[in-house]
This record gives sequence, C-alpha cells and structure tokens, in this order.
Amino acid sequence: MKHGKRYKEIAKQVNRIAQYEVKDAISLVKKTAVAKFDETIEAHIRTGCDGRHAEQQIRGAVVLPNGTGRVTRVLVFAKGDKIGEAEAAGADFVGGDELIPKIQNEGWLDFDVVVATPDMMGVVGRLGKILGPKGLMPNPKAGTVTMDVTKAVNDIKAGKIEYRLDKTNIIHVPVGKASFDEEKLEENFNTLMEAIMKARPSAVKGQFLRSVTLSSTMGPGIKVNTTRF
Repeated sequence: MKHGKRYKEIAKQVNRIAQYEVKDAISLVKKTAVAKFDETIEAHIRTGCDGRHAEQQIRGAVVLPNGTGRVTRVLVFAKGDKIGEAEAAGADFVGGDELIPKIQNEGWLDFDVVVATPDMMGVVGRLGKILGPKGLMPNPKAGTVTMDVTKAVNDIKAGKIEYRLDKTNIIHVPVGKASFDEEKLEENFNTLMEAIMKARPSAVKGQFLRSVTLSSTMGPGIKVNTTRF
C-alpha cells in the first residue's frame, strides 16, 4: 500500500520495532492523528486463537466508561409493550415484520446496531444474509438478543461496543476519538483489554495475545507492550 508524503512524515515519529507502554502509545497515537476531522482511535488485537474451531471463538461486548465519541443508531425489533420500552429508551428505529422488505428490497441500512427480543428472532433470521456479513446480526453473547431492551439501548448509547475475531483472528475495535483526553482513552483501552482477557477461550494453548496495535483512522500503527496483560 502506497502512502503519501504527509503520512510518511507522521510515521517518522513512530518506532516500528518498539513496543510502547500504554500511556506512551496513547500519547503518540494522538500526536499522529492530524487529519482535518476527529479521527477514531482503534485497537487491533492479534490473538493466538484459531477461529476455525468453535471453542476458540471470541465474541462479546463491553461498555467503554467514556463512550466511543460517536452517535450510534440503534434499530430494535420488538412487539407489544417492548415497542414502547425501546422508544422510551431512545432507540432510533423500532419495528417488526414491516421492516423486512425495507431492508431486503430497498437496501435500508441506516443503523449501526440491531437489538431484538427473543420472540422476534424468527423475523430477524430472514435478514441473516444481509445483516450477518455486516456484523449486524443480534447475538445473545453481545447482549443484543434480550427482553431487557431498555438496558440494551441504554448501554449501546452509553458506549457499548462489540468485539469479535475476524477471519485472521484479529479483533478490531474503537476505543474513542483523537479529541479525547489521554486519561479517557487509557481508561477505555484498559477496560477493553480486561474484557478481552476474561474472554480468552480455555481451548487456546500458548500465547493468547500475539500483538496489540493502536492507530488513528489515518495514522500509523503503534505497537503496545502487552506484558502487563
């Protein structure tokens, strides 16, 4: 991948071989986020898992104490009293069967997270081929299949993020924005890492954390020293 002159100048600030302590990595990732917009700070966690085996899969969710810095649009599939609950909790969209053709035929995907009550999963299942590949399918492990729609929506709006392995056994998640104070980014990052470590599958042998890298949307990757974890 070719990088421009500006990126190359920024990248000179980063020692590609070094593993930085968390505080130093966060300070550096903020310095290298120089785009004209508020860049997202992401963590890229390479694991020793083999996602081809079900017992080594990782999927869960965690509420970042300082939020993500972005507005998350929530769609809730519900019926009966749960519709009012979801609306009162601040869900952006609430509905049932009538949303199926809108998503299937019109390609409507103006939402970031989908929550569903268990009795609506038969309906939502019809959207599996669309929502699944985009990582939008509700899942009990992520807390997005639940009867407590109020808590689900509140948590998501407060900064709940979902983490899962990709096909290369790496977890990619946002930990905040470049405009965040270093302390807030550090708190978010540590909360995320605690959750990831607790989610370690017992079937994984050997080294679990292969590497952890922080980067901004347009900036270079900065390796984090994982010894403390």
